[in-house]
Amino acid sequence: MKKTFLAALAATALLTLSACGGSSDSEGGGSASSSFSYKDDLGNQIDLDKAPERLLVQSSMAAALTDLGLGDKIVGTFGPLKTADGKPDSQVAGLDVSSVKDVTGGGEYGSIDLEGAAALKPDLVVTSAYLDDDLWYINDKSATALEKLAPILVVSFDGKTLPELLDGTERAAKALGADLESDKVTATHDAFKAAADRVKQVSADLGDRTILAGSAATDYYYVSNPKVSPDLSYWKDELGLPLTVPDNPDEGGYFESLSWEKADKYPADIFLYDDRIGEAGMQLFEKEKVFQTLDAAKNDAYVPWTSVAPPSYQAYADLMDRLADDLEKQK
Repeated sequence: MKKTFLAALAATALLTLSACGGSSDSEGGGSASSSFSYKDDLGNQIDLDKAPERLLVQSSMAAALTDLGLGDKIVGTFGPLKTADGKPDSQVAGLDVSSVKDVTGGGEYGSIDLEGAAALKPDLVVTSAYLDDDLWYINDKSATALEKLAPILVVSFDGKTLPELLDGTERAAKALGADLESDKVTATHDAFKAAADRVKQVSADLGDRTILAGSAATDYYYVSNPKVSPDLSYWKDELGLPLTVPDNPDEGGYFESLSWEKADKYPADIFLYDDRIGEAGMQLFEKEKVFQTLDAAKNDAYVPWTSVAPPSYQAYADLMDRLADDLEKQK
């Protein structure tokens, strides 16, 4: 089931730790208006009597909207904010996690503290979807309840390239009042291009060296699929990063799950690890004997990869600059 898959994808790190200013049209607009009309990526038509000023936003999307100048409209978030050691999670880079009201619920994946959410009196809920209409960090039960408080606007990442994904976020942000022509926002596009050029040059310098992207959990070793992940796909197809493609991905296509006994199925000179796994996940890699036969493990050639990042040009410019820095050390 897709919902089960998404929960597994989002909870990989947790498994490890257990061992418009509105507009009258669908495109939105940056000028003030007495009403708000927007058709989101799932085809949902959202019509409000006035432009939403109180946004309840999934945490990664909240960081992206903050990058685009909408931070003052965000009254609450749900989803990851901090790592196990209390530091800001890489998924929310740029967001002041000490100042936001978190209404993430306890229990199963996608639960929302509905009483806390209601107290925030949101005009609109904003999240994303990685697969079809599976909402990120909102399960079906929570979605039904949230829709009684406010409409849910969804930015879909399903089947999109990285630039398309980032442009989709900006389309929604523009409808919510962001000024995409501001010097600050246009500078993020320039920074993204410059960082991409750096990764492209490093990719060429790596020659015939191979890179494997993946993650770890107590019982499974995950090999990520560059053909599905928008960032990995962009780096491989557009920037030439020599990423290995697994030949038997799981449902959803984002990764292939292997037992640790089969961790040598794909060779790797460099291992790009999902940074959500934290220190406990790195310890799993270090203790698994089969994984340690890979050249990447023998040479301590580990490079962190923020597999879930704020969907903004600024966030990915910063991410790719770090990636280029780390890969340059492996040449």
